[in-house]
Amino acid sequence: MIEIIPAIDIIDGNCVRLEKGEFSSKKVYYTDPVEVAKLFEANGLKRLHLVDLDGARTGKIVNIKSLEAVASATGLSIDVGGGIRTEQDVELVLSAGASMVNLGSMAVKNPDVAFKLLERFGPDQIILGADVKNEFIAVSGWTEGSTLSLWNFLDKWLGAGVQKVCCTDISRDGMLTGPAFDLYTSMKKQYKQINVIASGGISNLDDVIRLNDLNIDGVIIGKAIYEGRIALEELAKRFL
Repeated sequence: MIEIIPAIDIIDGNCVRLEKGEFSSKKVYYTDPVEVAKLFEANGLKRLHLVDLDGARTGKIVNIKSLEAVASATGLSIDVGGGIRTEQDVELVLSAGASMVNLGSMAVKNPDVAFKLLERFGPDQIILGADVKNEFIAVSGWTEGSTLSLWNFLDKWLGAGVQKVCCTDISRDGMLTGPAFDLYTSMKKQYKQINVIASGGISNLDDVIRLNDLNIDGVIIGKAIYEGRIALEELAKRFL
């Protein structure tokens, strides 16, 4: 069964959503991330994807207090991304209550440190963040593109022992146009050993059902929940 992972993206301590990663498209849904996290937990969800968007943009962790508050107020298993650039950053978010860390920009820009972290913390705590536009990796809160293809990126990191990959199709993120089904199917076909987490574009319950039918391991859902297109009760009924 696919793992349901609701998302909380944070700017200035607020729970927001963007479109295609564009900060100018910011929409605030809640001013207290703890309120949202408690709502997820009350509906039976066990996981949370928390992104420090200020951190992703500036290259340093900004919203650590929001993480601490959510972790202390809930029993959710939280994976965190955004602004994580050093070994000390990983230690900080784990000590603040995260269970897992998403390494995206670091895995591209500073792979030696990322390799060391994977070796130290293991594949249960390290998730590879593969954010793509036209199947090329983007970094730094998606403000920078690269010439690194998704497939070369995966080859490198799966060879190093990564087991979990969160892949976001940037062109779909926040757009409610449906996820990149073909992309995730290709990933599962080519890399049978990895845990693929789909992110970006989820628009309704049928999208989640189809991903489940395709044997995708996890799905991150954000805007579809906040806009009322997917009811938490329905997610719980079908997938928990």
